[in-house]
Amino acid sequence: MPFQVHQDMSAPLSHYFIYTGHNSYLTGNQLNSNCSDVPIVKALKRGVRMVELDLWPGSTKENVHVLHGRTLTTPVELIKCLKSIKEHAFSASPYPVIITLEDHLTPDLQAKVAQMISQTFGDMLFYPKSESLPEFPSPEELKYRVIISTKPPKEYLEAKSSEDKVNNSQKGKDSDEDVSMKVPPDLTVDHESNDKSDSGRSEGSSENDESNDECDRPLEAPAYKHLIAIHAAKPSGGLKASLKVEPNKVSRLSLNEQAFGKAIAYHRRDVVRFTQKNLLRVYPKATRFNSSNYKPLIGWMHGVQLLAFNMQGHGRSLWLMHGMFRANGGCGYVKKPDFLLNVSPHNQVFDPKAKLPVKKTLKVRVYLGDGWNFDFKKTHFDFYSPPDFYTRVGIAGAAADKTMKETKKKQNNWKPVWNEEFTFPLTVPELALLRIEVYEYNMPEKDMFAGQTCLPVWELRQGIRAVPLFNRKGEMYSSVRLLMSFQFV
Repeated sequence: MPFQVHQDMSAPLSHYFIYTGHNSYLTGNQLNSNCSDVPIVKALKRGVRMVELDLWPGSTKENVHVLHGRTLTTPVELIKCLKSIKEHAFSASPYPVIITLEDHLTPDLQAKVAQMISQTFGDMLFYPKSESLPEFPSPEELKYRVIISTKPPKEYLEAKSSEDKVNNSQKGKDSDEDVSMKVPPDLTVDHESNDKSDSGRSEGSSENDESNDECDRPLEAPAYKHLIAIHAAKPSGGLKASLKVEPNKVSRLSLNEQAFGKAIAYHRRDVVRFTQKNLLRVYPKATRFNSSNYKPLIGWMHGVQLLAFNMQGHGRSLWLMHGMFRANGGCGYVKKPDFLLNVSPHNQVFDPKAKLPVKKTLKVRVYLGDGWNFDFKKTHFDFYSPPDFYTRVGIAGAAADKTMKETKKKQNNWKPVWNEEFTFPLTVPELALLRIEVYEYNMPEKDMFAGQTCLPVWELRQGIRAVPLFNRKGEMYSSVRLLMSFQFV
């Protein structure tokens, strides 16, 4: 796989999938874990480009805390988070960092936040001269810039009462409450506690002056509302109305995973059309107390740029997220495939449910594995004998492409040799991820996890490769590798 940015970075932000975090300050679960700048730093070092901060008044009502409101999470001071973001924003990537704010502040505290943000980031801060943008700038234009995204202050203060009214009047129509049982299966999370849920067993600079004008900065600190470069739209009038594309204005819309499930069930082409120009953010439902995540592929199939994930969680959904953003040099921005951006002469856009022909076939051969004896204790897998390893290989992607296969089990061997080949016909190779997982066969107990990785299929280089494996948290093992070959036919 190439480890450098190789995609065109001069298109509008809406043309990219963006590595996005949810409640980025939490160290663990959503109810009573600590709030800290540490997970924010970890996320930025991994390449995450959008972090979320929830802003609440402190106990004295004179300072600003970051915490998950109405829970037992312990707060962290906003200024500490801002300073850490400034220090680590571009440690993994030069492309823009977006800070999305969930704002629960009084106007006085909003003014304090404006001062804090402008003083902390200074020339790094981007905001447009006009209150609305006709089109988003590109990642290249916004290199080494920090962008603020939230609802404009007045809209936020009015949002709760109006949203409550909409929710009450829309029950049975477009409310989130009535869709919990209708979320498509591709969106719901895997059973993260199972090792094998897929099997039957348990499991830059601008080129013209006009563009440069947008990046100019005034000499004085701007007011809070002028800091907001990406306006978060206030949903109103139901899902279809919220997905309307404005001809001369772009915005960001946020939906929880249940509302998104209903949007793609009834308005999937509207979602694709909306995301060609605007940003759509999908965030986990409130019942994910353990910081689990939904399945991301269905979001990417509909062009969703901002799939907000609990980066402090674990499990297969997060492995897929890690895999997607290994693409394009790990810079946190992955260009959408052309089919999600094109419009036909009849104003038609890509239909994620359309049956498509096989476009490319991937052949994968798993030769052997090595390195476990260096990274694990001799008794880690079995007290009395060497481990019995097998590898599972499959595709996460379009519904027609999803599959999982496995090698034979090699008994009592720290250096298993499988030499088995698998064939994967792909209808949407542009969004396919190759899933690789290794387990130690442990009947009658649950098989033991021995490593995993996800690789973007469109970046695989043909030939024989040594593939590093990662632990459950997505951290690379020092020594564990699989020898594999990849071929497209």
